[in-house]
Amino acid sequence: MSDLLISPIAHIHTDFKDKFGIPRQSGRVPSLEGRIVFLPKYRTPDALRGIEGFSHLWLIFDFSLAHRDEWSPTVRPPRLGGNKRIGVFASRSPFRPNPIGLSSVKLERIEQSDTDGVILIVSGCDLLDGTPILDIKPYLPFSDCHPDAIGGYADEVRDHKLEIIFPDYLLGMLPEDKRPTAIDCLADDPRPSYQNEPDRIYSMRFAGFDIHFRVEEDRLTVVKVDRCSK
Repeated sequence: MSDLLISPIAHIHTDFKDKFGIPRQSGRVPSLEGRIVFLPKYRTPDALRGIEGFSHLWLIFDFSLAHRDEWSPTVRPPRLGGNKRIGVFASRSPFRPNPIGLSSVKLERIEQSDTDGVILIVSGCDLLDGTPILDIKPYLPFSDCHPDAIGGYADEVRDHKLEIIFPDYLLGMLPEDKRPTAIDCLADDPRPSYQNEPDRIYSMRFAGFDIHFRVEEDRLTVVKVDRCSK
């Protein structure tokens, strides 16, 4: 049986140039938007006919920075402190036999660009800028939503949020429309769970800025904001 060949149909563009700080799951930060730009071969409006009737979409994407020659049957989820191993198929780790991800996002609107054709604006993203999109499917609430589903070990940390101290003079350095999203991303606690060092300064690159912060117990304090050098 020959290898399956899959190629991107689009790329998504977000405010995250680095992995650190990206929400761990789609929908955790509803205001985080992304622009899906199709490759020239797929820019025909016919391929999107009827998509405006759906409020949410499934994005099937490539964990493009997680490609490896070998795979491990177990992984260490950051939310379990990075110490406990579980099966890779019982996780959403990017390090998988096939580095394919799945995200549920909200379709905000459809735009038309003179250079890029039809563009989808989606929210609730958890993707790195430039991530290859392999396929898009409509989300069907009558079959895709299971309110009584059990989330396993993930339920233990589902509601974990940090209190954010973001001084006004630092918050004011960000574009006004980016401020609520930056705060929500920080509140989701970008750190791996095994890192709990009150004196350590972390840095989250977001929307062209480096946001430096420290965390003590459940309180995150922003200490510095710089424009990214590149």
